[in-house]
Amino acid sequence: MKKLIIGFIAVILIALSVFFIYNNNFKKEVTSDLTTIQLNEVTRSIFYAPQYVAIANGFFEEEGLNIEITTGQGADKVMTAILAGQSDIGLCGPEAAIYVYNEGKEDYVEVFAQLTQKDGSFLVSKEPTDNFSWTDLVGKTVIPGRKGGVPYMTLEYVLKQNGINPQTDLVLDDSIKFDLMAGAFTGGDAEYVTLFEPTASMTQDAEKGYVVASVGEAAGEVPYTAYCAKKSYIETNSEIIEGFTRAIYKGEQWVKEHTALEVAEKIQEFFPDTTIESLENSVQKYKDIDAWKQDPVLKEEAFNKLQEIMTEAGELEKQAPYDKVVNNYYAEKISK
Repeated sequence: MKKLIIGFIAVILIALSVFFIYNNNFKKEVTSDLTTIQLNEVTRSIFYAPQYVAIANGFFEEEGLNIEITTGQGADKVMTAILAGQSDIGLCGPEAAIYVYNEGKEDYVEVFAQLTQKDGSFLVSKEPTDNFSWTDLVGKTVIPGRKGGVPYMTLEYVLKQNGINPQTDLVLDDSIKFDLMAGAFTGGDAEYVTLFEPTASMTQDAEKGYVVASVGEAAGEVPYTAYCAKKSYIETNSEIIEGFTRAIYKGEQWVKEHTALEVAEKIQEFFPDTTIESLENSVQKYKDIDAWKQDPVLKEEAFNKLQEIMTEAGELEKQAPYDKVVNNYYAEKISK
C-alpha cells in the first residue's frame, strides 16, 4: 500500500512538472513573438487610464508589442532615461521635449501621440471650503510640484488668469519631490497642494484634505501629457511607433465609449490599493473635465498655448518649432 501511494504521488509530481515546464515554455514562446517596449511613465495615475485600458484589453499585443512600464516620477527623469537609451518611449509633458530641442541636440526628442488635453491635478485644501475662489490662495502656501514642470506652470497660469501674482501674492513651495507631495502636505504647514488622482481622492477619503478645484478645468485645453521618443528611434522603428499609436488610439476610444465604472473595473489591476468606488470617482472627475484626447493628434494651437504658458512662467526664452518637436504622421494616419 505504501509503495502504491508513493508511486501515485510520484506520478502526480511528474505530471505537474511536465505541465509547468510546458506552460512556461508556451508563455516564453508567446512572449518571444512580441517586441518588448520599455515605456517610462511620468507617474502612476488614473489620469493615464487610456494607456492602462490599452494594456488590459490587449491592444498592444494585437500590434505585436509587449509593454514594460517604469514609473519615472518626474518628466525630467523620464527624459533622462530616454536620452540615455534606458527607455524607448516616454509618457510625460511635451515641455520636456521642447527643452531638449532648444538645447540643440542633434538626436532630439519628438512627440508622436497625445494622451491628455487638460491638467490632471486637483487643488486640495487642509480645510473644507464652500464656494472656493482662487483668490482664497492669496497669502497661503501651496505645494505645486517641480518648478519648470507643466503642473507648476499651469497653476501659475490659472493664478494669473484670476489676477493673482504667483511671485508676491502667495508662496509656491517647489522644494517637494513629486511623489512626496501628498505626505508633505498632510504632515506639514502648507494650506494647499495640487494632486493627481487617485491621490487627491484618497487624501480626502482619509480626511486629511478636501478637493476644492480642478486646475485643468480652470486652465482649459493644454497638451498636458504625450508620448515621445528620440528622433532616431522613431525613424528606425516606424512599425513599432505606428502600432503603439494605434493601441493608444484604441484605448482613448474605449474610455470615451464606456462608463466610469467600466473603466475603473478595467484598470483596477494597475491600482491594487484603490477601491473600485474610489477609482470610479476619479475616472468620473476626469471625464467631467474632458481630460482625455479622443485621438492622439497634437494640434498646433494647443502646442502654441503650452509654449505661451511656459514663456509666461519664465521657463522658455525661445519657442521651438511645432513641425520639429511634434511628429503627427502616425497619429494622423491612424485617426483617419
